[in-house]
Amino acid sequence: MDVTSLTGLLQEAEEHHGHYEATAPPHHWSSWYAAFILARDEGRTPEEAVVDAGRHMDTVLAGSSS
Repeated sequence: MDVTSLTGLLQEAEEHHGHYEATAPPHHWSSWYAAFILARDEGRTPEEAVVDAGRHMDTVLAGSSS
């Protein structure tokens, strides 16, 4: 992946993360961004990537409450 592509994905993740962050419990944004960007890099649509990132965060947050 080149810098231009990664920059675009980071900006897209930033847009979509705002919706997640508004209702999510405290979390570190980097986990959500990483899951979103990986999904997009694998060819998932932005909407699918949002779902994937949300599922990833469910797992991360469930693990942090143990």
